[in-house]
Amino acid sequence: MEWQSLTKEDCAKKLGTNMKTGLSSGQAAERLKKYGRNELQQPKRRSLLLRFLAQFSDFMVIVLLIAAGISFITSFLEHNNDYIDSIIILFIVTMNAIIGLVQESRAEKAIEALKKLSSPHAHVIRGGEEQRISASELVPGDLVILREGDLVPADLRLIEAVNLKAEESALTGESLPSEKRADCICAADTPLGDRYNLLYSTSSIAAGHGKGIVTATGMDTHVGKIAHMITNQSAPQTPLQKKLAQTGHWLGSGALVICLIIFIMGLFQHIPPIEMFLISISLAVAAIPEGLPAVVTIVLAIGVRRMAANRGIVRRMPAVEALGSASVICSDKTGTLTQNRMSVVELRDASGPVEIQTEKGRQILDLASLCCNCTVSGKTIHGDPTEVAIVAVAPTEKNRLDAQFPRIREIPFSSERKMMTTVHRLSGGRFRIIAKGAPDILFTHCTSGAARQNEEMASRALRVIGVAYRDVDVLPEKPEEIEQNLIFCGLIGMIDPPRPQVKSAVELCKKAGILPVMITGDHAATAAAIAKQLGILEGKKRVITGSALDALSQKELEKNIYDYTVFARVSPEHKVRIVKAFQAHGEVVAMTGDGVNDAPALRAADIGCAMGISGTDVAKAASDVILTDDNFATIVAAVREGRGIYENIKKTVHFLLSCNIGEILTVFVGFLLRLPTPLLAIQLLWVNLVTDSLPALALGVEPIDKNIMNRKPLKPNESIFSGGMGYNIIVEGCLIGTLSLLAYSIGRIYFDLDPSAPVIGRTMAFAVLSLSQVVHTFNMRSTRSIFEAGIFANPKLVLAAIACVALQLAVIVIKPLSVIFKTSMLTGYQWLIVASLSFIPLAVVEIEKAITFRNSNHRL
Repeated sequence: MEWQSLTKEDCAKKLGTNMKTGLSSGQAAERLKKYGRNELQQPKRRSLLLRFLAQFSDFMVIVLLIAAGISFITSFLEHNNDYIDSIIILFIVTMNAIIGLVQESRAEKAIEALKKLSSPHAHVIRGGEEQRISASELVPGDLVILREGDLVPADLRLIEAVNLKAEESALTGESLPSEKRADCICAADTPLGDRYNLLYSTSSIAAGHGKGIVTATGMDTHVGKIAHMITNQSAPQTPLQKKLAQTGHWLGSGALVICLIIFIMGLFQHIPPIEMFLISISLAVAAIPEGLPAVVTIVLAIGVRRMAANRGIVRRMPAVEALGSASVICSDKTGTLTQNRMSVVELRDASGPVEIQTEKGRQILDLASLCCNCTVSGKTIHGDPTEVAIVAVAPTEKNRLDAQFPRIREIPFSSERKMMTTVHRLSGGRFRIIAKGAPDILFTHCTSGAARQNEEMASRALRVIGVAYRDVDVLPEKPEEIEQNLIFCGLIGMIDPPRPQVKSAVELCKKAGILPVMITGDHAATAAAIAKQLGILEGKKRVITGSALDALSQKELEKNIYDYTVFARVSPEHKVRIVKAFQAHGEVVAMTGDGVNDAPALRAADIGCAMGISGTDVAKAASDVILTDDNFATIVAAVREGRGIYENIKKTVHFLLSCNIGEILTVFVGFLLRLPTPLLAIQLLWVNLVTDSLPALALGVEPIDKNIMNRKPLKPNESIFSGGMGYNIIVEGCLIGTLSLLAYSIGRIYFDLDPSAPVIGRTMAFAVLSLSQVVHTFNMRSTRSIFEAGIFANPKLVLAAIACVALQLAVIVIKPLSVIFKTSMLTGYQWLIVASLSFIPLAVVEIEKAITFRNSNHRL
């Protein structure tokens, strides 16, 4: 259907809808069944079988499968029926694949949950009442309300447009917004960019407001043709994941070289080639942290879900890492630092205070109410919070005023103009022009003003709106002439108190080494008053206005940026300059925004935070994080979560790499000393399976350290191995390897009858290697003593440890399993030695922590 060639009345008739009341809820439900949800088709997901088989695509796993195959063929040709190695290798590889599949599924579910949380919404009129619904529930015939900053949720035929402009570059290639008109009719063959009466899904409203009837949804929209550009679900690796992948490749290359050396040395020691091959490959699989990127993805996904539960929806994974490094938070005032519950508390004219109940008071409020775009449905008022406050207190009911003085024209508010003007028809063919906006801007359009009254109100942290009007016989054609020679009527003072949680959040920022900054379009005096209440403006810090910023070059701003913590009367362009000035000093900047024009600043910031309630869809699309409660305290909580996630990833990396070094060292040193191999292939694979899965994931959900916000922000370019972590990994890995070799030597020398076939020695080494790694996970939990941090503070880690210990005991104690893993039943004395050696890592690291703590206190 070529909707652009039909009148709006014909479109409504064909779509079976009412241009005033929209569809009924029953009609909408029926059409939803008929047309389906307003969603683009998702790429076809791979089947469970294909995703399972993909787990075997890793190079080392393929080599291991080949090794199992060679072992099976060798046993078959030699007729010794010893297939146990092949079976166990296949079992362990399959278990690893299952674990990988489960982790992948969890990550997908987390991402899907986030998509649902951050899905766009639409404002519709159904049954004559305005409703906010999920955009996916739109159906053809729905009557959609459009405001500046909205993403167009479906293809629409406009029925009302007031100074409406749409950004359609994704579809038309036009860089400038396209002007839209509801009453025009276009030819059927009109090019897409010239169809001025239509709007298309995923374009955005750049200016003005209007209404439109949904003509197409989902894959029937024009954007359905480029759906593959929008529905791509593959997320790029985060910088941290890339670093870890590089580290894994580097370690893997080193491990393969060591394994090759061990294989050659084994041949010189006359160990059967197939056995030596299996040991070398098993050691390589155990040594290479091939699961590290996957574990990091799961930890990130778990953290992102936890942040979503705390009202911070992460749209892009790298934002989690950036949050941990945030050093400056630039926050809007209204609704973020304050409650965004404006209420009118004071009126003034040029002479002084005016009572609301007086004739003058009624005139100020009724004029302002006519110049508002709120809609009233019963007792509910929808619209901008400032306008809602005005309409709520206006003596004359808004709908009656609109009917008595119908609006015929509007010059919309914008962040650049800072005022809004409407034109209304009066009796007798005359017109009334009404303007409201920032008083200092409005005064320049009036024959007189009230600067002193404005300053006095603003100094008490009131939000002040000026109101002016003019009655004319003939309406000027040019907008600039309409807004000239206005008669100043009065000032409306409103209060928006600070959110109760914000003051403590600001204090927490300062403890964490984060600079809180207020950036607002409000009057400087209002901004300063709120900032002082919250502790943002104190000491020698100053307030600077947008006009003063214009007088500074970018270099001057960068030089003096730390002198200011409050930026008042700023435009969106100023926000970008402020962000870049802080970034020039190496700061990691988080920036909040809610409007269309905030999108450049949100993109320029390291972490763009859009408002979930008041934010426009365009701002949300440009953001990294969406704050579902528009609260500054949520940003600070998200920073805390970001730091905690990063710390948990570091703990996981630390644990896995130190354990891998211990495994390599045990076998490598054994061969250097020309001893019988301390560990068999099956035993190495088992340790890799048991210790690299459950404990590593349990560390990933470690509760956040209560002192994490007492530390300075992370440096963005700082290596994950900084702060001595690389040294600790090597030392702890050597300790685990040494303890395993010691257990092997004790068992081989003192308990094995035949030192050339050290079954007890291998069993003790096998047990100590696995159990010491389980004990070592508790070292990773905190830089503080485990007894101070609380042994049972992470129940998941305790359960993982119990499960790992039980599994390790099972392969030694249970006879059929001990045959498979070539272990021997240990005596009570031998178990005592194993237990004593396994707990040594805990004792050594506790001593190290005590010394470090004492030295740090001494320096203080």
